[in-house]
Amino acid sequence: MKLVKNENDKNKEEISDKEAQEAFIKILKWIGEDPSREGLLETPKRVMKAFKEYFKGYHEDPKAVLDKTFGDVEGYSDMVVQKNISVQSHCEHHMAPIIGIAHVAYIPNQRVVGLSKIARVVEVFSKRLQTQERLTVQIANTLMESLDAKGVAVTIDSTHQCMTMRGIKKEQATTVTNFYLGQFKDDLSYQNRYLRFIAK
Repeated sequence: MKLVKNENDKNKEEISDKEAQEAFIKILKWIGEDPSREGLLETPKRVMKAFKEYFKGYHEDPKAVLDKTFGDVEGYSDMVVQKNISVQSHCEHHMAPIIGIAHVAYIPNQRVVGLSKIARVVEVFSKRLQTQERLTVQIANTLMESLDAKGVAVTIDSTHQCMTMRGIKKEQATTVTNFYLGQFKDDLSYQNRYLRFIAK
């Protein structure tokens, strides 16, 4: 193993793909399975590849996603609302899936960002171990700072499989979080308009 620097400039171990697969083999044994049986021979490799996809957000910079903005908007200054952005994340307490949707709005300050970039920011933060509350705040703060926006609103409505498949097992329970910055926080008329938009 060798030490590499992460985004916070702290030392961390770099774990190889082979070491990750060996760890999954141990987990298979721990749950009572035989990793050498035919159906499981490739499972550690598949799980390792899946985890790379689930948690790719650790290797992406959400602020870099918002680098390019556009000023040719004919003076547009009202809120931009993007609804029903799919969210697939994992809770940091049980590593169980979080499945839901996000609604995001911002009030531009002379410049706007490509619409796909808003969804990409949601994606980057979602592809990390999360709590829904922190995920909501991270998306909002990044958009506010990177776009120098006049205001940002973020809503996430999701199902946590740590609640539906284990523990309390309430299959119909969903969780809604909201976070407002700038004009959305200071002016209830903006907040109310946003809430009406996402309710449609």
